[in-house]
Amino acid sequence: MRSRPLSAGVLAAAVAAALLGGCGSGDAWSEPHALPTPVGTLGPGFVDPTAPPSPEATVAPRPGSWDGVHPPEDYRVVLLTSGDDAPTATLVDAVRTWADAEDVDLRTLTAHRSDDLVPRITDALGMRPDLVISAGDALIDPLALVSANHLDQQFLVVGAELAEPTGNVTAADWAGASFRGEGLGASSTYDPATFTPARAAQALRAGVAAVLTGNTGIVLWLP
Repeated sequence: MRSRPLSAGVLAAAVAAALLGGCGSGDAWSEPHALPTPVGTLGPGFVDPTAPPSPEATVAPRPGSWDGVHPPEDYRVVLLTSGDDAPTATLVDAVRTWADAEDVDLRTLTAHRSDDLVPRITDALGMRPDLVISAGDALIDPLALVSANHLDQQFLVVGAELAEPTGNVTAADWAGASFRGEGLGASSTYDPATFTPARAAQALRAGVAAVLTGNTGIVLWLP
């Protein structure tokens, strides 16, 4: 079952309070950290290098064109998740499996209730990661508001997308997984059966490759 979204008024108030309150991190992640650079290069067909995609564009990269790109050593990622439905669990498992395989420094923040959504996003911002990965439809509306106020933080949404993403928000989804926020039409009919481990892993790796290579603010549409 999908999580019940916050009302517009409650969400706006929560965002304002969180942004005013701020968040800090006392561990090593708060120390200066070099800008991450990708290990490897994109293969042909990911994007057209002579005509880079415009902001908010939807692109269909050639399958496997992202396989040669990997995160650098000490890549710092926060996984934001909300919801106990099967699709969200599949996405979370894909992120954790990828992080183990790539030796990524992964930390997880979970929003258990609707009023946890904005605070968990704010906590993630305070940790200053290289990338925040979102898994769970309930996070879409809060992310749409918060991400636009933090353009220096990169976000990756897997299995959903923001209707009007800023240049720091990249999405990777597919037919059956294109939720865009409460009250907004999706580009395909929601189908939880399409959230397979293989597709989730593919979307995650494609999305991370896009972020690492500077192809951000777009929607990757995968087969």
